[in-house]
Amino acid sequence: MKRTVIFLLLLISASVASYAQNTGKVSGTVNYGDDNTVLHDVSVQIVELKLKVSTDSVGHFEFANVPPGQYTVTAHQEGFGDASQKITVTAGAAVTSDFRLQLAGLKENVTVTATGTEQSTFESIATVNTLDSTQILSRAAVGLGDVLDNQSGVSKRSSGPGNSRPVIRGFDGDRVMVSTDGVSVGSLASQSGDHSEPVDTLSVERIEVVKGPATLLYGSNAIGGVVNAISGHDEGSHPGVRGYFSAIGGTNSDQAAVSAGVEYGIKNWLFWGSGGGQRTSDYRAGGNFGTVQNTFTRNATGDAGGGYFAKHWFANANYTQYQNRFGIPLDFRETDPEDRSISTHRKDVKFNIGFNDLDAFVSSAKFTFDISRYMHQEIADGAVGTTFRNDVNSYRGVFDQRKYGKLTGRFGFDGYGRDYSTVGLETLIDGPVSQKAFSVFALEEVKWERVSLQFGARVENNSYKPTNTNLVARDFIGFSGAVGARFDLWKGGAFVANYSHSYRAPAIEELYNHGPHDGTLTFEIGNPVLKPETNDGIDISLRQQSKRVKAEANFYYYDLQDYVFLAPTGLTDVGSGFPIAKYLQGHTRFTGTELNLDYTAATFLNVLAGFDYVNAQLADGTPLPRIAPMRGRVGLDAHYKNFSVRPEFQVVADQDRVFVNETPTAGHGVLNVNGSYVIPSKHAAHIFSVNANNLTDRLYYNHISFIKDISPEIGRNVRFSYTVRFF
Repeated sequence: MKRTVIFLLLLISASVASYAQNTGKVSGTVNYGDDNTVLHDVSVQIVELKLKVSTDSVGHFEFANVPPGQYTVTAHQEGFGDASQKITVTAGAAVTSDFRLQLAGLKENVTVTATGTEQSTFESIATVNTLDSTQILSRAAVGLGDVLDNQSGVSKRSSGPGNSRPVIRGFDGDRVMVSTDGVSVGSLASQSGDHSEPVDTLSVERIEVVKGPATLLYGSNAIGGVVNAISGHDEGSHPGVRGYFSAIGGTNSDQAAVSAGVEYGIKNWLFWGSGGGQRTSDYRAGGNFGTVQNTFTRNATGDAGGGYFAKHWFANANYTQYQNRFGIPLDFRETDPEDRSISTHRKDVKFNIGFNDLDAFVSSAKFTFDISRYMHQEIADGAVGTTFRNDVNSYRGVFDQRKYGKLTGRFGFDGYGRDYSTVGLETLIDGPVSQKAFSVFALEEVKWERVSLQFGARVENNSYKPTNTNLVARDFIGFSGAVGARFDLWKGGAFVANYSHSYRAPAIEELYNHGPHDGTLTFEIGNPVLKPETNDGIDISLRQQSKRVKAEANFYYYDLQDYVFLAPTGLTDVGSGFPIAKYLQGHTRFTGTELNLDYTAATFLNVLAGFDYVNAQLADGTPLPRIAPMRGRVGLDAHYKNFSVRPEFQVVADQDRVFVNETPTAGHGVLNVNGSYVIPSKHAAHIFSVNANNLTDRLYYNHISFIKDISPEIGRNVRFSYTVRFF
């Protein structure tokens, strides 16, 4: 018996030793900047294996018993730019992977929304723009569009600084989905030029803009793109306290803002909370235009939540409250202009439950339930004129497949129930309307050493049921599909090509609106017999990433059948004085390009350049309304240790390709200079920033704005900010 026990122990020891010899080890350190300040509790992950560890008190991490193969290792710490490295693990070998995180300069961001799994923007088949929290704070604005404006392929639509909304590759309204952690925010900003998105930009960890075929994971109203604000609370627990405090001040509009947040982890529990507020007075436009009256903003936000993160499952909950009031610019051309403002309120409760490392065909799963209650009131001369309500209950389930050979992927379902109503003077739809949506989707990927293939599909049903029996109930079902390929051409070079077929059901306002709409300055007449839009699109991308050069060239062509647009009738509504327009459909095409370059010219100097252009028109050659003009920018990033200065000059061309009743917009050039200084330590980073915009005080106009003639863009403005992040 004793000999048998000894034999079994020797056999087990030999098996363990053999397993260890057939695997490898990955280790390294994570530092900040040129002074090599160590960063502890940084989340380091082997993406393909979904293995995560945190750095210790001296910035060290280690993965043991890693199977041989090629992997992507990422390092993430809130407030810093994510970093990633490609490594190759061989049996019995040790691989060293050291990271140096940065707050500015050349860095490799990581995206999680495009395909539902973490990967670098360079490796992604989708086209993705990412702004981290430091970049967001430097742009400090209430409006989401102002934060994202001038990102590649992204412009803004606004009726003042409090309600700007992103426009992606010329797509606006219901074709751009705005979400938080992958779930729609449930607002009404897509319906009107003066409605805002209820997103607290100062508290989010990062914002991602997803373009192209990967948007089919998110719904038919993402046909133009997805803007996803990420909280970071779903990424797991950590020990101890982390948090931030930010203060912002601006000269032009007397801007003042504060924002603070904290996370506390103990064992498997994580609790968090954040809050903040922002206010501005009326801003002054460039040149001799003077002050744009009634452009104030007042914003207050807060959220709190907590969760339990076990080895193989997690559950969390979060409550968010958002309030925003902003003025609509006065029309100085009128003798007695109406004093209008909008007050927005949103309450949201979100529940998540997930499972991981399952020993089954499904390796992980996540279920989300979201309850959103949105309301905004339009106030005229001190009295509430119209109240809009939008109650949305959403659900979503996503399943990750266990890797089978070279095949991996994810599939899922989502849906929502929506109750929409308006009461008051601007009741564009007579009576409430309920909407229900349900869809199933899948996105699969086959990956070889130098080639990756991706293909996906989505089937979605949308139904509208007005309570007013004079309005027609509608039901739509449609299919979206995409296929893409990524080829490694040389070391650091890649070619990506995508084809997508997308479907979008008409929106509520397109079907049922009937009446004067202040947000579009139009008397709108809906079309209850609209057909779904369909789009056949091609996206092509050429990418280069090395130590000296980071460059990307994107080209796209979209062919849309039954595109919905507001067509002027040539008549004027006597009561409102607005031109009358009907929602019609036509054959359209969008063609465009986006070019970006980040070139390391010297150790302390990067040259930055960008260009984007979109041409959108009906089949008869008529340009579509409010399409952003051609833009180009060139700048420098001069950085030494923890100090950085970034001058940039942006040129915008004339836009004379205009729709019926639309006026041309003159081009302009704007000079901006941003600077930052960081004081890092083992447990904190202090960030001081100065952002000087429109230094020449140029008078210029945003072509996409419905009221551009009475609200030029902001003149010379210097913004100061201070942020401390502790960890």
